[in-house]
Amino acid sequence: MRAIMFVSVAVMGLSACLDGATSVDDVARAGAKTVVNGIVAARFPGVDASVATDCIIDNASAAEIVTIGQAALTGTTEATTSLVHEKGQRRETVACIAEVTLGVGDILSVLG
Repeated sequence: MRAIMFVSVAVMGLSACLDGATSVDDVARAGAKTVVNGIVAARFPGVDASVATDCIIDNASAAEIVTIGQAALTGTTEATTSLVHEKGQRRETVACIAEVTLGVGDILSVLG
């Protein structure tokens, strides 16, 4: 019964969010951004979490975005938090954050 309710809410949510210009990918990314932003803000209070959030989402695969985005509907678990932390430690994500916050161009070449 709980699964049916979850699927119904998810479908209604997607239907309500989708208009002619919005894709399922956009909805998944928006949900994932909400989850990631909350995790980053909780882990690093006082820091602008949106920069890290954008870099984490931009460097995540489609499957990872869907997995993280599901937590917007079901609630964040330890597995979700671990996945976000893992993505935040990726070389490309760290380079993105450094580039945005420090203005360092081509940070990957500096990192070797």
